Amino acid sequence: MKNAIYAQSGGVTAVINATAAGVIQTAKQYPNQINKIFAAKNGILGVLNNQLFDCANFTSTDLNKLYFTPGGAFGSCRYKLKDDAEFEKIVAIFKEHNIGYFFYNGGGDSQDTSLKISERSAQLGWPVQCIGIPKTIDNDLPFTDNCPGYGSVAKYVAISTLEAALDVASMAESSTKVFVLEVMGRHTGWIAAAAGLISTTPLAAPHIILFPERPFEEQKFIAKVAETVATCGFCVIVTSEGVKHANGQFLNAQSSTDAFGHAQLGGVAAYLSNLVQTKLGLKNHYAIADYLQRSARHIASQVDVEQACALGKHAVEIAIAGKQGVMPIIVRTSNTPYQWHITDVNLNTVANIEKHMPDDYIRADGFGISEACRQYILPLIQGEAYPVYHNGLPDYLHTLGLNFSGKVPC
Repeated sequence: MKNAIYAQSGGVTAVINATAAGVIQTAKQYPNQINKIFAAKNGILGVLNNQLFDCANFTSTDLNKLYFTPGGAFGSCRYKLKDDAEFEKIVAIFKEHNIGYFFYNGGGDSQDTSLKISERSAQLGWPVQCIGIPKTIDNDLPFTDNCPGYGSVAKYVAISTLEAALDVASMAESSTKVFVLEVMGRHTGWIAAAAGLISTTPLAAPHIILFPERPFEEQKFIAKVAETVATCGFCVIVTSEGVKHANGQFLNAQSSTDAFGHAQLGGVAAYLSNLVQTKLGLKNHYAIADYLQRSARHIASQVDVEQACALGKHAVEIAIAGKQGVMPIIVRTSNTPYQWHITDVNLNTVANIEKHMPDDYIRADGFGISEACRQYILPLIQGEAYPVYHNGLPDYLHTLGLNFSGKVPC
């Protein structure tokens, strides 16, 4: 009987631990197929460093708290496996702990890692059933209707935009005229698009949404801001961090890159704020949602939480059934009411592929979302799955004290 490893990878979400809870709880329900379930510290680095946590030490109370806790309970990483030596070391660790199942919970780069481990472990004589579990707030994995983490970040961005817009509207007569909110989204505008859910009339905020799928046109942007302030008295703008000029260059990219060669983004809100000040002389403020948007478990979407957990459960079940080298996906069968089920696709069809917003999801003027986009996103933010509160604060699981030791009995 083989053991299993679960690991988290890439930028974490408000619901990735719900997936972890689904994996761990389901694995414990199959003691005749999975002897032990380990969690690796900081993703694939925990496997390389032989830092594993025996999840048998988790009580039912711990698992319940894990379900409601944001962040990556076991630590995550952005790490690209470099060479044969690292794959050989991973397989050696698998052999040492009798690992037959590997569940890697992450985005596009992580699915590529899962695929390579699946292929290399077989080539090196220790085949492991690798299941890539989807996760990314960017919502850019192909085939799946949506990605766990997106529904919650969409809910947070929509609510934050609504509340900020009410604040700005109340002060616009004598103070701030323009407010800019910068959200995540390197190459896709799914997160920024969620702000459009609050716009119920042509003049309602957000008045401008900027998408990476549309090149930034400075004159058109400035004219729209000026027109909006003249008409509405104020202007609320939501921008993706990955908005680009017509030449393909990011509006504001730093010189540093991550392990996968992705440019470090940020600063678009400041860029736009300065532009509004320089060109129009309007008082403005900006905010960067940054980690707040992806860690806001207190206002997570119930649909998102349920799907995240269900994907973890399904991953274990298909592994036990003999599948490997696949990723579970969500299939939407109805918008109203929202209905869905889970199936799976081969990892070699999803690794390193980004799903962009369809053209017909973006309004004709390029500054908002279409009705089709609204109907797509709206079901994903439904319901609230509030954590338990204690002394006015969420009672989250704190995992810093976990004993990640490779010296575990197998």
